[in-house]
Amino acid sequence: MNVRTQTSRDYSAFEADLSGAILNTRLLLRLLKWLKPYWFTLSVSILLVCISSFFAIVLLLISSIVVIDHIIRREIDVFVPDFGLIDLTEALAHYTGFSTLFIACGLYVIAQAVWAIAGHYHRVTLTLAVVNGLRDLRRDLFQHLETRPASFYDNVAVGRVMTRVTNDIEALYELLRGLGSLIGELLPFCFALVVMLSINVETSLVLLIYLPLLAVITMVFRRYTRRLFRLVRQSVSALNQNLQENLNGLQVVQISGREDYNFKRYQRINANNLGFETRSMRHETIYTSFNENIASLAIGVILWFAGGKVLQEAITLGGLILFTRFIDMLFHPIVVLGEQINILFRAMASGERIFQALDWDESLHEPENPVTLPERLKGKIEFRNLEFAYRDEPVIKGVSLTIQPGENLAIVGTTGSGKSTLIRLLNRFYDIPDGSVFLDGIDINDIRSKDLRQRIGVVLQDFHIFSGSIHDNITLGDSSLTRARVIAAAQYVNAHEFIETLPDGYDTLLSERGQNLSQGQRQLLAFARVLAANPEILVLDEATANIDTESEVLIQEALEVLTTTRTSIIIAHRLQTIQNADRVLVLDEGRVAELGTHDELLQAKGIYHTLHNFQFRQDSGQRESL
Repeated sequence: MNVRTQTSRDYSAFEADLSGAILNTRLLLRLLKWLKPYWFTLSVSILLVCISSFFAIVLLLISSIVVIDHIIRREIDVFVPDFGLIDLTEALAHYTGFSTLFIACGLYVIAQAVWAIAGHYHRVTLTLAVVNGLRDLRRDLFQHLETRPASFYDNVAVGRVMTRVTNDIEALYELLRGLGSLIGELLPFCFALVVMLSINVETSLVLLIYLPLLAVITMVFRRYTRRLFRLVRQSVSALNQNLQENLNGLQVVQISGREDYNFKRYQRINANNLGFETRSMRHETIYTSFNENIASLAIGVILWFAGGKVLQEAITLGGLILFTRFIDMLFHPIVVLGEQINILFRAMASGERIFQALDWDESLHEPENPVTLPERLKGKIEFRNLEFAYRDEPVIKGVSLTIQPGENLAIVGTTGSGKSTLIRLLNRFYDIPDGSVFLDGIDINDIRSKDLRQRIGVVLQDFHIFSGSIHDNITLGDSSLTRARVIAAAQYVNAHEFIETLPDGYDTLLSERGQNLSQGQRQLLAFARVLAANPEILVLDEATANIDTESEVLIQEALEVLTTTRTSIIIAHRLQTIQNADRVLVLDEGRVAELGTHDELLQAKGIYHTLHNFQFRQDSGQRESL
């Protein structure tokens, strides 16, 4: 017999905060899988940034070499790379009859337009490809996480999972956009460097001396501010957490008169945040001033050194001006790289977390050759010496039980006795040993979990409301459920009357968590949802625990009819709700302690008798106090 057990896993690895490298080439290569469908858009973006970068150089060459050297100073004997712009200007002036200055200005306007348009559409196409690729990645990540088993979410905080799908994907967007910005800065840098070296090698080397200095100072500054920015983010998180706690518990705060205390506490956290923010702003200001000053110093050195070359006629005046204009093209990529380092660092860590989640292969074992269930099941359920443990803690210990078709079985027991776990195992939320649970004689391990759950309707104590209308919350997207069937199900559970009183009836949009409905109304919707699906087995897990008396009467009327047509399992702490059950199963520490009818278990004077008398005294005491 094949025995399936819960695999021991190190969930702390998923919980850990990863510290990614600044550039992780393996991660970038994996990202290409999602960008590959948009290769044409990316190719267009790369072509456009090359065009934009080229015309950024052309603009400078027209203003300095063509206009100043060729047209104004008529310096044509000194070789300066002009990419054929001088010949083009002369040819157009000859064929059109306009002056060379007018033609040069016209070429400048055209180059400016091409540079601007190409740069704009480079950013547009890059963003389009990145957004589409990350949309696909978010979709695949959501689909992967949606199919992880219950054991995964028992051990991993939902907040951590949500961060992967939201914040970490957004960080990857910043990463890819930042890389696009770097490419847009580095290409003009390379073009400018080639032109500078062609004009004068010595002057170029004098200017390039400043680049290592700027790079080193930028790296040191960003390494220091990385720690400072982490403190800023932590202080902002503390502010948000404190604010959320106070607003969520506002009634308790006001009742206990803690307004002044909480305000002073918030002031301390806010002052802490202000200190980090001020330090961050001060250092950014110093760094910005340094960049501006070193650029001005470089211009001064170039004017002195290259000015001498002009007097010696080693370079032209236009070449001197070109060098000063190239300073920004050389320095700005270093500054941008420094600005992007923190973004790249965080994004790489986010990428590692995303792919860690995508690579998490924990899943339920599905049958290789699943059994095809008949159109309708009889509803016979058998537990045969069922054993189950969460990690190494046994919860279900040798449970054996047969529930006949159409039988109404109640399950009771103290907290932690295994009641809800038994139901979750019936729905195959966890892997269990083969030959442990059978449905109409079929091992549920031989049934696809999706097919099995379609045959078992579960109503929990906390009914979850999804965004959308009442109709959508009953059908859950099942297009086979017609409006007539939805209304019939609502009428069956006495929900139709209150639904009709709502502004838009079944099309009324529900607020977050269904706050515009009472607890009783939400539970009535839960019954309507299950009945519309018409399962052969009905499971009620504390479904009436928080219901007001009026709603409970309505639900009990519906249940009396429902439980006579299908196998029903009712888990309840309130024993008065299960007195009409065919049999009562008493669980104690994961074992079958008692099994029989309500009257039989009372006469046996065991655990059920004790629970019944305890609740009876509680209810009597409450009535007397009223």
